[in-house]
Amino acid sequence: MTNSTNKPTLTFWIISVVALIWNIMGVAAYLGQAYMTDDVLKMLPEGEQLYYNNIPAWVTAAFAIAVFAGLLGCIALLLRRRWAKILFILSLVAVLAQFIHNFFIQNYMEVTANKAIMPIVVIGIAIFLIWYSKKSETKGWIS
Repeated sequence: MTNSTNKPTLTFWIISVVALIWNIMGVAAYLGQAYMTDDVLKMLPEGEQLYYNNIPAWVTAAFAIAVFAGLLGCIALLLRRRWAKILFILSLVAVLAQFIHNFFIQNYMEVTANKAIMPIVVIGIAIFLIWYSKKSETKGWIS
């Protein structure tokens, strides 16, 4: 059983706040995509226009689940609640579903090394947040 009287380190708070900011940026990216105007869409290259016009609903849902579960996970981490880990796991599963579509199913945009960097970073951070929430629970910082 964890001891909820353990005080988190300064590093815990820094990581939690930076993760919160990261996930707020993810929510902003989702909202930017979900509410993209036709004028903005027309400025994109043809392949990206085709991609955005043909995104399946389940991919949009996965994107929303990924960013909002990550955001709520960060809030839970800041509130020192162990359900942060469950939310981070949900976020990772949704991220993987979204990126499976983007890398292996869609055929509107070519996936280049430059376009693969950000998804790899996103997956890495999602995995890190699961690990960190487990570590925080073990240390008694969240309960």
